[in-house]
Parts: sequence; C-alpha cells; structure tokens
Amino acid sequence: MNKIAILSDSHHKTDLMNDALIHLKSMGAQAVVHCGDFQIKENLDLLKKANLPYVSVFGNNDMPLLQYQNDFKIYKEPHYFKIGDTKCKVMHLPYYLTPDTDIVFFGHTHKFESYKKENTLFINPGEICARNKPLSECVLLEIKEDSYIIKYYSKAITDTKYKEQEFIYER
Repeated sequence: MNKIAILSDSHHKTDLMNDALIHLKSMGAQAVVHCGDFQIKENLDLLKKANLPYVSVFGNNDMPLLQYQNDFKIYKEPHYFKIGDTKCKVMHLPYYLTPDTDIVFFGHTHKFESYKKENTLFINPGEICARNKPLSECVLLEIKEDSYIIKYYSKAITDTKYKEQEFIYER
C-alpha cells in the first residue's frame, strides 16, 4: 500500500469525517492514519466502516473513548508503526516532533503543515471539523521509491468539491 489517507481533529463532525473518507477512498487511499481528537465513538465507527487498514491515536479530547481501545486500533501517543519499509510515528499533540522516523504524522493545531527536516517528513493534515476556519481538510500521501507526494484537500463546509494542492518531497 502506498496511498495513505491522513486525517485529524474530526471532533464531533461525523458528516465531515464521512465526506473526507469517501473522497480519499475515491482518490485511491489504501489505508488511513488518524492523528486524534475523534471526540465521539461514531467517528471511530466511521473509520472502521471505511474498510481500510488504519492506525490512530487518542487526542486530548478523546479520554471518554479510552473504553473502546480494545475495539479499535487506537493507541496512546506517540505510536510507532511501519508502512512497508517506511518507519512512521503518529501523535496528536506536537510534543514528540523528533526526526526519529521517516514520517511523523501529527494533529492538534488544526493547521495543515508539511515539511522535511533532517530526512524526516512531517505532516499535519489540518482539521476535518472546520472549527478554526470554514474549511474541512485532509491529506492523501503517496509513498514512492524516490519521493513523497502530498495532496492536500480542503473544502468550505458549504461546498461539495474539494480543492487540491500538491507538494513533492524527495526521499
């Protein structure tokens, strides 16, 4: 699998999370990374119903969801895992932003970011919930042998189509 949907900060907006999952699957997503702040169980259910392999972490608003830890692939942060031979780390709070893996996924700030530092790619997909701005945001990451291709998607909550921006980083 080389196309990964990246989501964060869905909070209580199940409709926007569902829209993002449908869009990212239509763009070829083969797995999902969620960087936390589901806030409600219904968002965990949507992630499971997407029928894609996924990994996720608890956000600072997810304490009520601790009781579902055994029912869903949701971990305490930071959580380390691999996508093929690519070492990854996912967290919600941006406190562990050390370049100790190939890719670091994080959330919490509700702002899209992608940058490379010391051979590590850092990605914050922004916010699904459209709380801090009237945009719902998500990312599709394509992992290639010699590059990372990031497609950043955003849409106003009144729109039906996502706008796309592309960023390419060497591996």
